[in-house]
Amino acid sequence: MEIKIESNSAIIIKDLIKKFDDVTAVNGLNLNIEKGELFSLLGPNGAGKTTIINILSGIIEPTRGTAIIRGYDIKRNLKRIKELIGVCPQKSAVFKFLNGRENIELFGNLHTIPKEELKKRIDKFLNILDLSEASNRKTGGYSGGMLRKLNLIIALINDPEIAFLDEPTVGMDPRARRATWEFIGSLKNQNRTIILTTHYIEEAEALSDRVGVIDYGELIELGSPKELMTKYKVKNLEEVFMKITGRRILEGM
Repeated sequence: MEIKIESNSAIIIKDLIKKFDDVTAVNGLNLNIEKGELFSLLGPNGAGKTTIINILSGIIEPTRGTAIIRGYDIKRNLKRIKELIGVCPQKSAVFKFLNGRENIELFGNLHTIPKEELKKRIDKFLNILDLSEASNRKTGGYSGGMLRKLNLIIALINDPEIAFLDEPTVGMDPRARRATWEFIGSLKNQNRTIILTTHYIEEAEALSDRVGVIDYGELIELGSPKELMTKYKVKNLEEVFMKITGRRILEGM
């Protein structure tokens, strides 16, 4: 049965726990993300960022706790939630025997987007992300950065209210990364809610309304980049993380 809880928040996470055997990947997470917010989960590899995204997008189930997405509980209304979200996974999720445009068309058709509207959206995204020329080539020959761009287009082709972007710029060269930052930033201006996971400090600092610092599956700090830098009297988020944990983001677990 579809039950909707009225709330102004895009996402409400309640006491979320996820265990894998003897490892606790997410440890009692409580968090509210507002509608239209660009929120970054910042932390080293293995901190629990991808696990959180996988739970919120219905890929895996939590061990305990739950989350409410646009008023719908992930445990009871996952089908409805999937109509509202787009997901750019950390690993490539394309068919290598199809070209770029065919991959996007396939996912667009799964969302039953009208043919003419789908073509307009595909042309627009390919142009913005500089993939038009490569779109007629099979994706088996794409670079890592090109695959990330294609995954990003697929995640957004259904015009989702909420987009989960898990390490969307991994493998991109600096120029492509900057262009993608501009594109992601433009999504917020369209009143979309963006949840971005990253271990690129400058990415989170440039794009985020707020940042949640995750370490060992726990939320250890929360605030806007400016608030956190002011609180810890440092010049950037890398130094914030160093002060909190004693190590650098890219050191991993």
